[in-house]
Amino acid sequence: MATFTLGILGYGHFGAFLHRMAERFVPDVTVRVHTRSRKPGDGVFTTFEEAVDSDALLLCVPIGVYEETLHAIKDLLRPETILIDVATVKRHTGDLIRAIVPGQPHICTHPMFGPESYTKQGGDVTGFRIVITETNLPDATVEPIRSMLRREGFDIVEKTADEHDRELAETLFLTHYVGQVIARGGFERTEIDTVSFGFLMDAVDSVRHDTRLFEEVCRFNSYCEEVVRRFDRSERDVKERLLNLPPSA
Repeated sequence: MATFTLGILGYGHFGAFLHRMAERFVPDVTVRVHTRSRKPGDGVFTTFEEAVDSDALLLCVPIGVYEETLHAIKDLLRPETILIDVATVKRHTGDLIRAIVPGQPHICTHPMFGPESYTKQGGDVTGFRIVITETNLPDATVEPIRSMLRREGFDIVEKTADEHDRELAETLFLTHYVGQVIARGGFERTEIDTVSFGFLMDAVDSVRHDTRLFEEVCRFNSYCEEVVRRFDRSERDVKERLLNLPPSA
């Protein structure tokens, strides 16, 4: 029986992490990775064409190049190859898949964790959420995958793409927004940190290097703009209240 093959396009911070996850949780799968930063030929890193010619293809490219990537692969895909979308926004990428490669088997997901949280929990994935927003795969194909992930400790959450994007804007994006503001302000840990400040700085550290993702989520998730406005209104209200306190006796 032929080995199931998994192609990975894109090998940034998250793509490399998902490669590690594949090696841990589906060790019998043959992984083919394509990235411009590594030469093909070592049994893992392959050409673009070889990665696309897989049984399933993980799209780990930045959101901003999703459209051009789909155009680049559409004439190379086998009809049965399953596209796996793991982008941080879901309406935008789902719309692109249906428009550019209509009818291609696909599943749109968002793992709500990354290498930092994985390392912090010592590799324990219990409670890590994976959101599924869309798939055209038969349930007989998807259910064994759901069951395997649940056995390993993952929580599977099913939402529409719109629900995902709205909630993500008020959670992950808001965390990024606050984290970027604090990082740009030069605020750092001290010897007298409170526990709550430590939690805040943990959040800052988890997002301070993801500037491109932060900007792309804002660009491609229409709910983010209102979250920024709400936060700024609240920040102004708090500031005005503090600056207008009556003088102490």
